[in-house]
Parts: sequence; C-alpha cells; structure tokens
Amino acid sequence: MVAFETSQEVLDEAQRRLPFACQVVFLADRGFADTQLMSQLRQRGWHFRIRIKANFWIHPSHLASFQVGEIELQPGHMSFWHDVLLTDKRFGPVHFAVARPLGSDEYWYVISDEAADLKTLQEYGLRFDIEANFLDDKSNGFQLEASLIRSAAALERLCFVLAITTLYLVSVGTSVVKQGKRRLVDPHWFRGASYLKIGWNWVTYALIRGYELLTTAYLSSEPDPEPAMASKKQDAKRRQSRCVFAYQEAA
Repeated sequence: MVAFETSQEVLDEAQRRLPFACQVVFLADRGFADTQLMSQLRQRGWHFRIRIKANFWIHPSHLASFQVGEIELQPGHMSFWHDVLLTDKRFGPVHFAVARPLGSDEYWYVISDEAADLKTLQEYGLRFDIEANFLDDKSNGFQLEASLIRSAAALERLCFVLAITTLYLVSVGTSVVKQGKRRLVDPHWFRGASYLKIGWNWVTYALIRGYELLTTAYLSSEPDPEPAMASKKQDAKRRQSRCVFAYQEAA
C-alpha cells in the first residue's frame, strides 16, 4: 500500500501542472485502494477507476453486505453494481465493476466514481500501458533502481535527464519504424522491443557506422501502427487481459 500522505503530495504537484480545463481520470492498481484517496480525488473534481482487493466489503442498498471476493463469474463474464458503499467506513456511493477475463482465474474488482459498464473496465485496462515504461526505466534500459540514490534533489535531477533521454530515444525509435528500418536493430518478425529500446539500439548502430543521428524530437498522435509483443503467446494473454469478454452479466 502507498501512504495517502505520499499520494497527496504527488496529486498536488500533478494538479499544478495539468491544464485547468482538462478532464482527469485517475487509474490505479490495488496498492492505491484507499477511500481517503478516493475522497480527495472527488474533491479535486477528478474521476477514478481503482482496482480493489478481494477482501474489500461492499454494502449494496438492496442486499446484505459481502466481500467482493465472494462473487463468482464464468470466464469472460462481468457484473456491475451501482450506488454501493465501500468498506466499514461506508464510503460512497460509488459504482463497482467485477470481471473475469477469458482464459484467466484472476478477477478484476474496479471501483468507479461514474456508472460502471464495459467502458469502466476498458479504461482501467489502460493502466497497463505504463508498465512498458517501468521496464525501460529499470531492467530493460536505464537501470534506475541500481543508482541507489537516496537524495530527493539528486534523484529529481536524474529523472529529468532520463525524461529528456526518453523523449529523444522514443522519437528515434518511432522514426526508425516509420522508415521501415526496424529489423536492422530489432530482428523479430513483429516488433518485440519498445520504441525506446529501438531508438537506443539505433543510436548505437548509427554511431558505429558513422550515420547521422536524428536531430529533432517528434511524437505522432496517431495510433501505434505496430504494437510491441514479446511473443504471440504473450500478446494473446495481453489481449485477454484487456477485457475482451464474450458475455455480459448485470447486477
């Protein structure tokens, strides 16, 4: 779990940097399942889709209270609960979506401040996009955790450098893919590396051969033309986890 005081500091900083008129949807995993955090998000006028643990209690108006882990679904099914109260603090009302992806024994329990439906699960699924960035920051790229830096000021400066480097390398990677040169640095038939890693490999490739490096940074707003996948099996699993459900069951 992440302490609420720590989350609040990050939210304050994020709010100062976000455009005033933009709509914010906060996506978070089980480590942020905190009713105090949900209340703070509401006060800021932000929406949220937060995954909770199976031992959380919900209190429907028309049924006895129960733990969400007691819900049983067939693979590919989902269920939605509206205007329920959460935990012994009776926080709410909130809305609740539960789903069991195809081919999985794992359940998703997602709390939303807005009416729950299939879109709620799809929006929560967007949270997984950031995991590729975590991998590039750590074992697949910058090895950030190996720095062992404990000074907040020094770590902030390092992260600023890494952010600029990430922007440049991703720009290089997307340019290489667009030019059809990806397989010079990523030999998979399908894209198996992140754009950052492709850009990293291309810089090394270009320097060894004396090629001119990209001197501008540009990121397109168009959909990704070639999503990465480590293998076809892993890609199939990822698609299942993105809430591709065969049926719908409402409560």
